[in-house]
Amino acid sequence: MKGVDDAFLGVGDKPGLDIWCIVGSSLAPLAKSQHGKFYARNCYIILNTAELKTGVRRHDVHYWVGEEAKEEDCLMASDKAVELDAALGSNTVQHRETQGEESDKFLSYFRPCIIPVHSHSPSHMEGSRNKSSQTTMFSCEGEHVARVTEVVFSRSSLDHKGVFIVDTASKIFVFSGCNSSVQTRAKALDVVRHLKENRHSGRCEIAAIEDGKLVGDSDAGEFWNLFGGYAPIPRDLLEAVSMNMPLEKLFWINKRTLVPMEAHLLDREILNSDRSYILDCSTEIFLWMGMTTLVSERKTSVTALEDYVHSQGRSSAVRTVIMTEGHETDDFKLHFQHWPKIVEMKLYDAGREKVAAIFKHHGYDVTEIPEHEPQQLISCNGSLKVWLVDCGCTTLLSTEEQEKLYTGDCYIVQYSYVEDGKDYHLFFAWYGKNSIKEDSVATASLMSSLANSVKGHPVVAQVFDGREPELFFSIFKSLIIFKGGRSAAYKNHVVQKSDRNGCHQKDEVALFHVQALRHDCVQAIQVDLVATSLNSSHCYILQDHSSFFIWLGSLSSPSDHNMLDRMMNKLCPFKQSLLVREGSEPDDFWKVLGGRSEYSKEKRVKGWPADRHLYACRFEQGLLKVKEVFSFCQDDLATEETLVLDCNNEIYVWVGLHSDVTSKEQALNIGKMFLQDGILHDRRSIETTVYIITEGDEPAFFTDFFKWDSSKQSSMVGNSFERKLALLKGLSPKLEVRHRTEACAGRR
Repeated sequence: MKGVDDAFLGVGDKPGLDIWCIVGSSLAPLAKSQHGKFYARNCYIILNTAELKTGVRRHDVHYWVGEEAKEEDCLMASDKAVELDAALGSNTVQHRETQGEESDKFLSYFRPCIIPVHSHSPSHMEGSRNKSSQTTMFSCEGEHVARVTEVVFSRSSLDHKGVFIVDTASKIFVFSGCNSSVQTRAKALDVVRHLKENRHSGRCEIAAIEDGKLVGDSDAGEFWNLFGGYAPIPRDLLEAVSMNMPLEKLFWINKRTLVPMEAHLLDREILNSDRSYILDCSTEIFLWMGMTTLVSERKTSVTALEDYVHSQGRSSAVRTVIMTEGHETDDFKLHFQHWPKIVEMKLYDAGREKVAAIFKHHGYDVTEIPEHEPQQLISCNGSLKVWLVDCGCTTLLSTEEQEKLYTGDCYIVQYSYVEDGKDYHLFFAWYGKNSIKEDSVATASLMSSLANSVKGHPVVAQVFDGREPELFFSIFKSLIIFKGGRSAAYKNHVVQKSDRNGCHQKDEVALFHVQALRHDCVQAIQVDLVATSLNSSHCYILQDHSSFFIWLGSLSSPSDHNMLDRMMNKLCPFKQSLLVREGSEPDDFWKVLGGRSEYSKEKRVKGWPADRHLYACRFEQGLLKVKEVFSFCQDDLATEETLVLDCNNEIYVWVGLHSDVTSKEQALNIGKMFLQDGILHDRRSIETTVYIITEGDEPAFFTDFFKWDSSKQSSMVGNSFERKLALLKGLSPKLEVRHRTEACAGRR
């Protein structure tokens, strides 16, 4: 490929990391054993390839600049990053990483940490020198990734807000400043474990020193003797915080000259495909390059970006992100008023013949396109209870009535089951789309009270009529959702409005959309009695007083067909029905629907599962602040935190036992704020399903998102630092004895 280094040809086919070091005027690939070893005098190109749920590969390119690197190496690194982007079809996002100020995303590739080496080793093929005989000191920052910096071994390097590691020949000391967070202390212990295993072959003592606590502590005495004896550490200086939000600055790049543009209200349409632009957002600077720009022009644009950063005298902490049109990050798009949403791909009628030919070529009849068996989300052998919410109270429904919900009501659904020998209780608060505010306000609180009253592992969830997840439907063998309502509040509303339209009346007229989830699970949902409610991908039951039509859409699935008789028996036992196929409907059918009209005839294709993201949540001055946790795993579920696992169609709020969230209502409110406050860049619906998962109560449908190790499902006493320290020292863990709800009650 013209203008692209041969070292980049054929890369990016497999998930994982590829790393090259700038050596003179060429690139030297690093062996896997050398990944994570960065020398301060060098520059590196790092490619991270991730395979998305859709099967598409996402590429992130980082170029890492050591603090002692030569200027020509820095410029070459930025040029090579552009070449690597071109080799991968110009669909990467590029990040400039400065030693000591690396992004969390970059650091997440190298768990538990990277420790840059202050010595020059051009070949990068030398083994690590044995440093166990000398004393080194490190500063450790970060709550979800460890940001490790070697500092001068001196008392003056210590402060009250940081965590410091002193590595000696026979012992590793970890000093926790009194103003440091528990999460940072816990991350430092991951670094201590790394040092113990890699520098001491697993044989050395570990000592934890707490800032300000000295009495009777031999480890503390030994620690301070390393510095010539104890002396107080000066107070931390208060950092000035600017309350003024900086204005965004937008420039387009004319060769290497930056031309300012009006940027009061940014709109996507101001970005032209044959130009490159710099968007300066103070702490983050973006370079956007149009899809028709040449590789040479992109290199010039990157050089202009480097010149701009240096000319502004910006600190190394400023982030620079480089992207090509069509592959913008969410953070970049958030700065624009009207960024067009990505249109979901659908299979239209026009393409059906081509699709049929493809399936026929593979040996399938087009009418028998194979369907994937739905995933077993939860045990099918549990017990179900359903309560109607009415006037601030709950009424338990009979077994027959609990499979009938009404859109004017709110319900609490409890499903109890056994999994891995443990009792689980799953509670859903279901909000009908026409329910009354009085009922909906009471539902969450009533659900929490019911969940707190059971023994075992309770999980609560909030779901909305019309946006139910598969898990909700799967706990019902059959479910019918009618229009209308049972609650007194809804009935009073109907009387006041004198409006009975849309309420289901037995033996009158109604249209039901029927769908099967599994071979033993079917739903019928009442829809508007008009032809536009039909869809070629679905099946319907049309009731005309005592007569019934079963309508089969031409694109509907055999699994739906097989369940229609069962649903007919639920809706109207002992009644006969007329089978109608799409395109051969009798006039009476259209007459009941008020006449023929256009309806959707396109094939509904189930979308690929969304890629998941994990966010840590905390409140600052009454506002919910979130921070993404990259390359997340089970170990990121720290007991003092509240995290949101975003799965697009549903979110999970995970609450640690030692977090500040003390009730399920609080956790549900965090889920609501996450959805409505613009935290999600696609402005998702507030009616997205929210699950509340408490530490220690994680069900399989949550743990399946992780490579879950049940032995790590700790019930140890203490915060994450205390737990990790006990394990690191080989101490027998003490177990928590109180349940989450008891602990919450004691903290109120």
